[in-house]
Amino acid sequence: MEEAGAIDLCALEKELQAALAADEKYHREDDAKFRAVHQKVASYEEFRDIVLASHLKPLERKDKMGQRKNLVWNSCARKDSLVDCFFLKELDRLPGTSAEFYRDWRRSLKSGHKRYQLLLQLGGHSLGRIFRADLGFGLLGEFLVVFSENVQAEDRGIVLQILQSLSGTKRFGLNVDLLSQPERESCRDLFGKLQRMGRNSDTHGISDSGVEAGLTALTKEQREYSLHLFIQVI
Repeated sequence: MEEAGAIDLCALEKELQAALAADEKYHREDDAKFRAVHQKVASYEEFRDIVLASHLKPLERKDKMGQRKNLVWNSCARKDSLVDCFFLKELDRLPGTSAEFYRDWRRSLKSGHKRYQLLLQLGGHSLGRIFRADLGFGLLGEFLVVFSENVQAEDRGIVLQILQSLSGTKRFGLNVDLLSQPERESCRDLFGKLQRMGRNSDTHGISDSGVEAGLTALTKEQREYSLHLFIQVI
C-alpha cells in the first residue's frame, strides 16, 4: 500500500509524455507554417493543408519492402490499365483526404502518367468526396493538363465522370477564372479529344466496358453538362 503523499510514477510519466507530445506538435506545426509562408502558397486552404499534413512522413525503404499493399481499386478503371497502376507501390495507400492527396500529388507522383492513373483509380465519386469542401488553388488546371496529355478513348467515361464531380465543388467558377492561358488551351484540347472520341465510338459501334461503366452513373443531361460547362465558362 502506497504511503500518503507518495508520487504516482505512472501518472507522472503519462503527464510528461502528453506534455512532450503537445510540445512536439506545436513545434512541428510552427515549422510547417514557416515553410508554407516561405513557399508563398496562394491560398489559406493550401496553407492549412500543409499544416494539417505536417505530421506525415515519407516512407523509408524498409517500410516499402516486404509489405503487402491492400488497395481498393476503382471498379470503373479499365482492366488493361491495372498493370500500369503498380505505380501505386510508391504510395502506402490511396489518398482519402485533401491533405493526403496534396502530399502524394506534389511529392510522390511527379510524372503526368502516374498522376493520370491516380485520378482514374480514385474516380469521380472519391475525388468529389475528397474535395467536397474546396478544390485547392491550381489543382483544376493541373488536372486538365494531365487529362489533356494522357486521356485514352477507353477512359472517356471515367474522365467525364471526374469532370462532372469537379464541376460541383465549391468555388468552381473562381478556379476556372484563375486558370492560366496554357491551362485553358489544355481544357479546349481535352474537350476536343473527348468529343472526337465520342463520335468515333458511335460511328464504329465501339462498346468498351470502361466507357460503359464510367457513363452508367450519369444521365444524358449530366454528360452534356459536364462536357459543355468548362467550354462555356472558358
